Amino acid sequence: MKKSEAILGLLRIPLDALAVLAALLLSYRLRESSIDLLPRIQLLDPPQNLPSLDAFVSGFTLPSILIFLVIASILSLYALRTDRSGWKEAGRILIAALLWVVAVMAWFFLLKRELFYSRILLLHATFFIVLFVGCARASVLFLQRAMLRAGYGVRLVVSLGMHPLAEIAKAVLTTDRRYLYLGHLPDLSALERMEHQRHLDLVLQTDPDPASRTTLSLIDYCRNHHVGYAFLPPVLTDVPHQLRVERLGLLPMIQFQPTPLDNWGRIFKRFFDVVASILLIMILSPAFILIAVAIFLETGGPVFYRSTRVGEHGRKQISILKFRSMVRNADMQKTQLLGLNERRDGPLFKIHADPRVTRMGKWLRRFDLDELPQLLNVLLGQMSLVGPRPHLSDEVERYNPFQRRVFAVKPGMTGLSQISGRSTLVFDEEVRLDLRYVEEWSMLLDLWILWRTVWVVVGGKGHA
Repeated sequence: MKKSEAILGLLRIPLDALAVLAALLLSYRLRESSIDLLPRIQLLDPPQNLPSLDAFVSGFTLPSILIFLVIASILSLYALRTDRSGWKEAGRILIAALLWVVAVMAWFFLLKRELFYSRILLLHATFFIVLFVGCARASVLFLQRAMLRAGYGVRLVVSLGMHPLAEIAKAVLTTDRRYLYLGHLPDLSALERMEHQRHLDLVLQTDPDPASRTTLSLIDYCRNHHVGYAFLPPVLTDVPHQLRVERLGLLPMIQFQPTPLDNWGRIFKRFFDVVASILLIMILSPAFILIAVAIFLETGGPVFYRSTRVGEHGRKQISILKFRSMVRNADMQKTQLLGLNERRDGPLFKIHADPRVTRMGKWLRRFDLDELPQLLNVLLGQMSLVGPRPHLSDEVERYNPFQRRVFAVKPGMTGLSQISGRSTLVFDEEVRLDLRYVEEWSMLLDLWILWRTVWVVVGGKGHA
């Protein structure tokens, strides 16, 4: 650990204490003056039970500062070395402030057996704690960046091994101000020569082998010369965000995850799918009836079309629902139209002006209304609102092993590939986008895709 990291880490503690002190004193003065932060509007009555300033400071402010510091430490806000982004840091500060409010109310209600003397004071205090602590943390961050630009606290790093350093690791080391990447070394002898010139902070081995004398000698050298040693798993460097460090008993274990959609994330996504699909079915039920009537009047029925697609993990067969947009014997005509297939870049079948599509079907496909019944598939858990595009079994049979990675999650009504070009995408690009979604899933990404879907559908982009 660098000395500057320790100093800046410790500096956060008194700054947080001062920030909480300022927040509480300002909140007290605002309540004392019956000010509620609404310009030219007086909503508050004069305070009745507000203690004196001395009693407020000694009986409430000082213990409150200690409580906040304890909560912040539990949330790792005083870790001397952290890789958290500014947004994650702000999120933890907000959580710490909310937990502080809960602790204060519990303190008064359970221990003192009385209500807090001013609810608006607590509200103001929570707001100002988040604001002032956030500003204090930002000042520390700006100070740290200034010190890094001046060369203080920069970690000197080299990579070593027969294999070159992974590009994603090299990009971080060359762009992050906390590191100064000095290049790649072939062996221990080159490291010894460099170490004589300047003391290194970290050596990254790119080809670790616990049975190799080279690896053991490198580890011994780093330990003897107080140089940090780390290694990059060579077979997993292309998917670092899918690795999770766990423990098998006392032993550390690196576990591969095909997708971050796991644990609570899967539960939240399923809950969102159920609630959203129910609401959409209720809201769009009049449109369902009108579309069904229009299809029946043109074709005489059936109104719905069932298509067997490949589901999650590539093993399940799911029957997805659509409003019928083609003539009745469309599947039987497919073999006769294979010569007209315009998708030569992969296993998909697509014709620009498919003669099987009805007049109503062209309009439905123009605005993706033919896919609305898939909300029932979402409700039943066979699909998700957002996910990779579901494909036919005969198409999936021609997938290569790499392309089958998209089945790590449920197929979706919309997805990253659907909003990025739809039928105009070549198949390899579609797979790349679906894999990006699988490997980088988050609820925010789902919400963004749903928002973009609305505008893509309204604009009719990507339709053949």
